[in-house]
Amino acid sequence: MQDYHYETELEVRDYECDIQGIVNNAVYQNYLEYCRHKFLNQTGFSFAQLHDEGIDAVVIRAELDYKYPLSPGDVFLARLKMVKKGQLRIIFEQQIVRKSDKKLIINARITTVLTRNGRPVSPEVLEEKFKKAGIVIEEE
Repeated sequence: MQDYHYETELEVRDYECDIQGIVNNAVYQNYLEYCRHKFLNQTGFSFAQLHDEGIDAVVIRAELDYKYPLSPGDVFLARLKMVKKGQLRIIFEQQIVRKSDKKLIINARITTVLTRNGRPVSPEVLEEKFKKAGIVIEEE
């Protein structure tokens, strides 16, 4: 993924690894979620702020393709690009890449919908905020 909206750097901590000495598969979802939260903070709002405004972003599908494992001490980059699909879905195309050798660790697609009072709402409610931050959400 060369054309991404956001990138953050993280380091693997020992306790995130399993008995094999590699990052446990479930931990990668935490890395991806952290990247999405940092991205929102960079654009000027947060999941907590959205919730206070009555809007919740809900993950409805997570697709992760594990390519190569990370180990303790590995420094890596978590990246994302946001696209719209149809009237209601926002998809976060994400990657994790080891920094030292640019090795692709994970390709992921996280599909979300926005809800207000438990009912889906159009992502247009956020598009203006993203435009102010210089981010245009493309159609898939």
